[in-house]
Amino acid sequence: MAGHTVEHSLQSATLADLLERVLDKGIVIAGDIRIKLVEVELLTIQLRLVVCSVDKARELGLDWWTNNSALAAGSQPDASIEQRVARLESLVSSSAMPREQTQRAKLSGKN
Repeated sequence: MAGHTVEHSLQSATLADLLERVLDKGIVIAGDIRIKLVEVELLTIQLRLVVCSVDKARELGLDWWTNNSALAAGSQPDASIEQRVARLESLVSSSAMPREQTQRAKLSGKN
């Protein structure tokens, strides 16, 4: 039996290999959380998570980000939001003015 050697093959996956496989093939994680009290269901949370590469997601038809204008490259903030914020800021500053005048009058003894 001389000359026969035993070879051991150890397959080890590094984190990079594992990540490459997951992104290439994709992985789905699903779970449900239910909270009950005396047989009355109070809350149900259904979780569905898909982890894959962008190319695999497009292949599966999961390309929701391509049609979302908020996620598009170079997208500008919504002008109506800026107008609403400006209006709210002016309302807050104008409502703060009478309070400051009232406080000053109280401090100076005028009432």
